[in-house]
Amino acid sequence: MNKCLIVIDYTHDFVADQGALSCGEPGQRIAPALFTITQQFLEEDQYVVFAVDVHEEGDPFHPETRLFPPHNIRNTEGRKLYGEMERLYELNKQRSNVHYLDKTRYSAFNGTDLDIKLRERNIKEIHLTGVCTDICVLHTAVDAYNLGYSIVVHQDSVASFNQTGHSWAMDHFETVLGAEIK
Repeated sequence: MNKCLIVIDYTHDFVADQGALSCGEPGQRIAPALFTITQQFLEEDQYVVFAVDVHEEGDPFHPETRLFPPHNIRNTEGRKLYGEMERLYELNKQRSNVHYLDKTRYSAFNGTDLDIKLRERNIKEIHLTGVCTDICVLHTAVDAYNLGYSIVVHQDSVASFNQTGHSWAMDHFETVLGAEIK
């Protein structure tokens, strides 16, 4: 294993039509490509991280409380992986190359053991997918850059509810963070 796929926040609350903070159709449109790249990484026995936002119901201290409606509340349907990704995860969750990561901030690195897990496996290249391109994917990419990882962003596997922000982030990945865009 020398590379890692990070699937960021691909949950019902962020993707389903009735999700609490859904990007809707743009997030749903990436489902086939996201499934394919995840399945490919699993078949190649590469490391796959499902980095999933988690919040506690009624938490007045979390900074997102004043920015967004409640979403990805622990132990709710909204926090489950969206569509076929839930089935794919369930079929593979016992594998040693699959890691489900609770995250409480935009970046999958902030306050988690992700950097430790990657360094233990001598991973130097991370592949980013999921939602939202200009929020959690972007903040994860910035932290990855600052930690010295090579970054690959799969443009057909990221989406946002803000098309302007999505386009800006895609440019930022390439021109400022030196990411490879696939």
